[in-house]
Amino acid sequence: MKRRDIIPPVLFAVAVLLLWELSCRYFNVKEYLLPAPSKIATVLCAEFSSLLHHSMLTLIEALIGFAVANVGAIALGMVILFIPTSEKAVMPFAVALKTTPIVAMAPLLLIWLGTGMAPKVAAAALISFFPALVNSIKGFGAVQEGEVDLFRVYGAKRHQILFKLRFHRAAPYIFSAFKVSSSLAIVGAIVGEFVGANEGIGYVILVSSYHLDSPKMFAALVVAAAAGTMLYGIIAFLDRKMVFWLNPPSDEARLESPSPRKVTKRPKNP
Repeated sequence: MKRRDIIPPVLFAVAVLLLWELSCRYFNVKEYLLPAPSKIATVLCAEFSSLLHHSMLTLIEALIGFAVANVGAIALGMVILFIPTSEKAVMPFAVALKTTPIVAMAPLLLIWLGTGMAPKVAAAALISFFPALVNSIKGFGAVQEGEVDLFRVYGAKRHQILFKLRFHRAAPYIFSAFKVSSSLAIVGAIVGEFVGANEGIGYVILVSSYHLDSPKMFAALVVAAAAGTMLYGIIAFLDRKMVFWLNPPSDEARLESPSPRKVTKRPKNP
């Protein structure tokens, strides 16, 4: 991201926080209703080590669920690629799974999988699965006309066409799904912690709501948002580095790169 692209969101965030702080002070808003940013920052600094511990647990649950969902979705997308009729059998169940609220499924996951990390991982995987599946199917089918025939003319095997052509075409779609499902995975892990947990950001938010401790609740939300933003940023960075054929160098990079020297031919002596 360029420097000039960072300035507008930073200025907007500063303006919102300043307006929020002044409104809480001027209208004397009760702390349990809406704490001022200064109070949230104070709690965040005082409880930083504890919040970091809980956020790391939630992030681990989200990452495992994210990995399970995307690996399973890509594998199922490959099955649908080689057996096209299976898409009609799979997609209705995938859509039904997507439309079912994860909050409603969390108690069932708790009953089936117990009170450990498994139900949180399952919640994160279930909420992340659908975007990865849809983008995988679309990406594997995004080959241009004649490319498969060209590979076959040169004697390419089916697995070579898959890994050297279809994955190449599907990479932008798959990374787009990674960006979406990374945030959803953290949401799913937090929802799983709402139902039954004694650690994690969801647990901190739930206990804080019981005690009307809004500053700590907001501090936990800030940490969860920071974790999601960090995970999204890492995936966006990998996207730019690995899917390099869709990311041409910027104008600054072109200006910094040395230009080829022009070779001037000397005139021949008459």
